[in-house]
Amino acid sequence: MPARIAIVGGGGGVGSSLAFNLLLQDDAYEIGLVDGQSGMARSHEMDLQQVIAAGASGSIAVVGADAIADADVVVVTAAAPLTDNRSRMVYLHDNARILDTVTAELRPTATVVVVTNPVDPLCAWLQRERGLDRRRVIGYTINDSLRLRTAIGDVLGVESRRVEAWVIGEHGDACVPLLNRVRVDGEPVALSAEQRSAATEFVRTWYVRHVTLDSSRSSTWTSGHMLARMVAALLRPPADDVWAASIVLAGEYGIDGIALTVPVTLGDSGVAQIVEWPLTDEESAGLHAGAHAVREALAAVDLV
Repeated sequence: MPARIAIVGGGGGVGSSLAFNLLLQDDAYEIGLVDGQSGMARSHEMDLQQVIAAGASGSIAVVGADAIADADVVVVTAAAPLTDNRSRMVYLHDNARILDTVTAELRPTATVVVVTNPVDPLCAWLQRERGLDRRRVIGYTINDSLRLRTAIGDVLGVESRRVEAWVIGEHGDACVPLLNRVRVDGEPVALSAEQRSAATEFVRTWYVRHVTLDSSRSSTWTSGHMLARMVAALLRPPADDVWAASIVLAGEYGIDGIALTVPVTLGDSGVAQIVEWPLTDEESAGLHAGAHAVREALAAVDLV
């Protein structure tokens, strides 16, 4: 029987991109689009039926919120409309209310991928409020690392696909690019001070530069592509492939009770392992600064 994937917010850009990319996977999935804007979700469903007719695998349907309870993986992309702003934190209260509503049907053993921003405090809130296993509440944040790879490829004059580079910490202004772990074609590369500065600036300003375009869309193509790969990884036995993802920490990196992006491996029970890389003093300080920002945001979530 195909694995069942519920995409909450399936009528939006990221949700529909994820559905499309899941249909192109080798494995067949039973994909359910859960969305309050049923007209948009139905439009995507009608369109994607022809992707299946063209040879894609799996199935696609618009489903009700009750389908969340039966899903093997729940991906939450539902969110308030994007606006021109300076920080994802402006959506905290509106998106916390949305998350509160759309996760009411979750079962305790569910594996949940949270895409809704600000992802770190929302992951911590969801894990706490729903009493879920922390390893089954996973925040999607690997786009930061992909942006760093893009920037490093530019400053080095190489294809970004050849670059391995990682961003940890808060998914926002306090993110921590690990510039001492950069590799090209598997070989370590030392960046100059100027290259480090340019790469860091690119990553930390990407969000503001993008929303300033007032396109009313997020990084739909990147997120849909990588989310499909993440879902596939979550439905298979644990592998050694490293991901960057937000998870509630329980003493790892000296942080407790706060969700931050760290390196992890994935498997059929969610996060299989939290990988603790050695950090420089500066990187560790940046990670803890991000934890402080997320802790303050989490304390401000009030749904009364």
